Amino acid sequence: MDVHLLALETSSRPCEVALLSSLRGQAHVRIASHDGQGSHAECLLPLADRLLAQAGLSRTSLRAVAFGQGPGGFTGLRVACAVAQGIAMALDIPVLPIGSLQAAAARDVWAGGDTAGHMVRVLLQDARMDEVYLAAYQYVPGASRDDDDWRVVQAPMLLRKNDIGPWLRRFRAAWHDGHGQLAPVRLLGDALDAYPEIRALGRDPDLSGVEIGAAWRSSAEAVARLGLEAWRHHRAVAPEFAAPLYVRDRIAYTTAERSNGLGGNPKVAPLPDVAVEAMTAAHLDAVVAIERSVQSFPWTRRNFQDALDSGYGAWVARRDGVVAGFFLALYAPDVAHLLLIGVAPNCQRQGVGARLLRHCEHESLARGLDRVLLEVRPSNQQALAFYGRHGYAMMSRRKDYYPTGRPEREDALVLEKNLTDAPPDYG
Repeated sequence: MDVHLLALETSSRPCEVALLSSLRGQAHVRIASHDGQGSHAECLLPLADRLLAQAGLSRTSLRAVAFGQGPGGFTGLRVACAVAQGIAMALDIPVLPIGSLQAAAARDVWAGGDTAGHMVRVLLQDARMDEVYLAAYQYVPGASRDDDDWRVVQAPMLLRKNDIGPWLRRFRAAWHDGHGQLAPVRLLGDALDAYPEIRALGRDPDLSGVEIGAAWRSSAEAVARLGLEAWRHHRAVAPEFAAPLYVRDRIAYTTAERSNGLGGNPKVAPLPDVAVEAMTAAHLDAVVAIERSVQSFPWTRRNFQDALDSGYGAWVARRDGVVAGFFLALYAPDVAHLLLIGVAPNCQRQGVGARLLRHCEHESLARGLDRVLLEVRPSNQQALAFYGRHGYAMMSRRKDYYPTGRPEREDALVLEKNLTDAPPDYG
C-alpha cells in the first residue's frame, strides 16, 4: 500500500519537516528546514505545505503525522506535538510519537555502523546545566527491513554528566549480544561535543568494548523513517493521546524556593543506591505509612497482609537501610497486573519508582509473562507522565472505577506495556 507520512522534529534549535512517500515498497523523503529556535510554531505548517506542493500532493493524501517526541527543549516539543495533533484532528488521521533519542540512534545504524545488530547504542544528548538526556537501544534486525526491531535497553532519563561513567560501569555487564557475549557499546550524541570529557570513557580500562561514536541528533528524516516502521506495526495513536516526552520535570526554582535560599536550576539527583527485596511482615509498618502518605484512599495493613498471605508479588525498595518504596503485583496466567506502587514523598523524583517498575517487569518476564497492565486515574498527570516515559500506553478506560469521596466516581485508564516489543530496563 502506498503511504504518505509527514514528520515534524523540533526538539532542538533546527525546525525540520519531512515528507515520506512509500510507493510500491520504496521510500522517498523530502526535507525542509529552518534554523531558528524561537520560530518553530510559525515555520512548521509553511514548511509542510511547501513539501506537499513539491510532491504534487494535497494534505488529504497524508495517512499519518509523526513528531519527535523528545526529550529535548520544552517549547520545541510542545510545538511539534500540538501541530501534529492539529493536523491529525483536522484530517482525521492518527499520530506517530517517535522518541528523539531513538531517532538519533537510528541515524547511526543507517550510516552503516554495526547493521548486523546487537550493539548497544547509548545516546547522550546535551540537556545543559552539566546534565544529559540518556537512553540506550539495541538494534536487532529481522528477516526483512519491515521486521527491524529496536530493543529499549534504557528508557530516556536525565543524568548528571559525572554520573555517566558510574552508570555504564553499573549496567555494562548486563548487555549481551545474541551469542551470550558482552555486546559492543557505542556512545553517541551531541553531549560528546558539549562535554568533551565524556570521550575519555572510551579509554576507561573498566569499560571494555565501549567506543566513542558520532554526535548524532534526531532529524525529521529519521523521525519519518521510524514513523513508517511504527505505522506498519500499527503503533499509531489517536491525536488526543499524543504527548511530548518530558524527562526533566522542572527547569527553574519558583520565586518562593529562591526566597528560601535556592538558586540556579534544580539538579538531577545522583544515581540512587537502591536495593529491592521481597516484602515481608516486618516491612508492613513502613509500607502502610508510605501508602497513607501518597494515596487518598489507601490500602489498610490488613489488605497488605492478605496480599502477602495470598502469594502476590510484593517487593520493597530500601535505600540506606530504610524502606523508600514498594509495589504489589498479581501474576495471572497470561498477564502481570501491577496493583500498587508507592514511593515515600522524600524519595520521589530520585529514581526509586523507576527501579521498582523495572523490577516488576523483570519478575514478569521471569514468570513467562510478556505484558504488564495497570490502572491510573486520568487526573493523576504525574503518574501518567511517569508511565508514559517507561513505555506504557493506554489500552482502555474503566468507568467509575475509583472512589472520590463524593457520589460520583472517577474512571480508570488502563495502561499496558508489551515487554516483548520494549523489554524492561536493566537494573
